[in-house]
Amino acid sequence: MKVFATAVALALATLGNAQLQRVADFNATPTKLGMYAYVPKNLKTPAPIIVAVHHCQGSAQGYSTESHYMPLADQYGIILIYPNSKSSGGCFDVASDATLKHNGGGDSQTIVNMVKYAVDKYGGDAERVFVTGTSSGAMMTNVLVGAYPDVFKAGSVYSGVPDGCFYVQGSTATQEPPGWNNQCANGQVTKTAQQWGDLVRSYYPDYTGPRPRMQIWHGTADNTLRYPNYQEMLKEWSNVLNLTTSKNTANSPQSGYTMTIYGDGDAKTAQLVGYSAQGVGHSVPTHEPMDLAFFGIA
Repeated sequence: MKVFATAVALALATLGNAQLQRVADFNATPTKLGMYAYVPKNLKTPAPIIVAVHHCQGSAQGYSTESHYMPLADQYGIILIYPNSKSSGGCFDVASDATLKHNGGGDSQTIVNMVKYAVDKYGGDAERVFVTGTSSGAMMTNVLVGAYPDVFKAGSVYSGVPDGCFYVQGSTATQEPPGWNNQCANGQVTKTAQQWGDLVRSYYPDYTGPRPRMQIWHGTADNTLRYPNYQEMLKEWSNVLNLTTSKNTANSPQSGYTMTIYGDGDAKTAQLVGYSAQGVGHSVPTHEPMDLAFFGIA
């Protein structure tokens, strides 16, 4: 125990100066993603972990400033992990069997290994791990929650597509650029809720435990990952979470947004919450305080 405490102290001496830093000694396997971490000085023990995944043509450094999770990390003493794509175009692989399946050897597994690193090195709380992302990062958020429900407790998805929708036959975890599915991006992949749920469950068929809670954001004017993907995501996760009833609230949390809550609870406690943003394109702005509230941190 003393050795572990010393290792944590040394790690925090490096990262505890409240700056985003590349984690040089992270063994980036099975794919060559970069790991960036933000560890505040007032870190809770053990500390919640939020993984924040950037969009195509983005980077870990860029997303750390485009989004505004770092001030909240300082306020609540949480660890932030920003994965950095290995692709020259900045996209993550959400198209290959390797990344879609539990321990399949793709980008999703590398990100899970970052979580394990943060638990071991920084004193992160393995029972309070959450994930969010925008566009490609939103797609990866769905993939991570689907393939690793044993790791993540909740996810917040900004302008993504359903888990498994972006699959491309023959796509590999190491190809450059990662596979791209135009039919899915254009909102032309439609399944029943049961079909979507079965697809998610197929990625980790031996798993029988609880499933992560989900928060889904999408703009009606999205011309990159088109709006029909919003309803498909809600169908998918409502089936996975075994939710059959929903209720809508207009102009929540702001004018032009419609909130849909599935099952019991409110915006902070429900198992599945959707936000349809009227007239908003690609992508919906991040709502960081609402993410932390949904994650049970704030």
